[in-house]
Amino acid sequence: MNSNSNETVKLSSSSSELELELELDLDRPNLEDYLPSGSSIQEPRGKLRLRDLLDISPTLTEAAGAIIDDSFTRCFKSNSPEPWNWNVYLFPIWCCGVVIRYFILFPVRVLILTIGWIIFLSSYIPVHFLLKGHDKLRKKIERSLVELICSFFVASWTGVVKYHGPRPSMRPKQVFVANHTSMIDFIILEQMTAFAVIMQKHPGWVGLLQSTILESVGCIWFNRSEAKDREIVAKKLRDHVQGAENNPLLIFPEGTCVNNHYTVMFKKGAFELGCTVCPVAIKYNKIFVDAFWNSRKQSFTMHLLQLMTSWAVVCDVWYLEPQNIKPGETAIEFAERVRDIISVRAGLKKVPWDGYLKYSRPSPKHREQKQQSFSESMLRRLEEK
Repeated sequence: MNSNSNETVKLSSSSSELELELELDLDRPNLEDYLPSGSSIQEPRGKLRLRDLLDISPTLTEAAGAIIDDSFTRCFKSNSPEPWNWNVYLFPIWCCGVVIRYFILFPVRVLILTIGWIIFLSSYIPVHFLLKGHDKLRKKIERSLVELICSFFVASWTGVVKYHGPRPSMRPKQVFVANHTSMIDFIILEQMTAFAVIMQKHPGWVGLLQSTILESVGCIWFNRSEAKDREIVAKKLRDHVQGAENNPLLIFPEGTCVNNHYTVMFKKGAFELGCTVCPVAIKYNKIFVDAFWNSRKQSFTMHLLQLMTSWAVVCDVWYLEPQNIKPGETAIEFAERVRDIISVRAGLKKVPWDGYLKYSRPSPKHREQKQQSFSESMLRRLEEK
């Protein structure tokens, strides 16, 4: 009786193993699908070892290198602070800090920001509508009011910002370019000088501010998904830098937010305007909070709440020496030279990546070429054995 039951158990276990192997076989890709017609897989003549598989193709080396050292993904990762409340002595201090930040500092900061908006709106709305016939005076007052509300924003984070170098002035044929970590870059720079910025159009309350208040300082918006916007924006930029009465133009040539450890490739548009380029380097101290805004994981509202519940935002801003394109220098070379200057001053690492790759995926054609190359290399190696 026991022998029959044992045999039954063995048969059932062997059948389950056979089913599992069949399922695994079905899940495996068919390499012959990627081969030219008439090719087939032949059984290996000798024993296949692990080292043979490891050096079977440069594709494996490339993939392993990407896993070990992915310099592109690292540009857009926020590094979590190391925990310090790790014992019974420090944990009560950490709890006291949480109570102070969330239940004392945060309500005070909300009050400061509310007062700022009340002052701003009660002044901006009358000025905007009552001084329509006096454009020069209206624009001057609106510039001062935009600088004021940005100062209230910085105060709501307990911003500790140190500016180095001469303050920007209104001059024709000049453009300011800066590295980009978050939308607060614009606010930090705007509280010192009312820049006209070129920026991605955002939804929600941020988009409302863009289309109303920030339009008054000459800001230019674009939609990354609209190809026609590029031509329109390029024309607006050329027209703006020619005006002596226009606010200084500010561009973030990286085109996306980077985590303030790296700089990605600068777009050449800002360097084809035929004007002086003024570099601006921004470096955040992450002792209290990481100012990097990952727009794919966090809304800007939540980003502001994170800043307002931290101890402080500490930042250095350097206005660097203006640069002009050299004889025989291309716009791309000029952009790289300015990126070098900003990277060195802010202590950032340069990487040879286009930031727009963050918003795209590899094409199916590129994937198929890699798959075919890998399968051909594997079969050649198997045939050698």
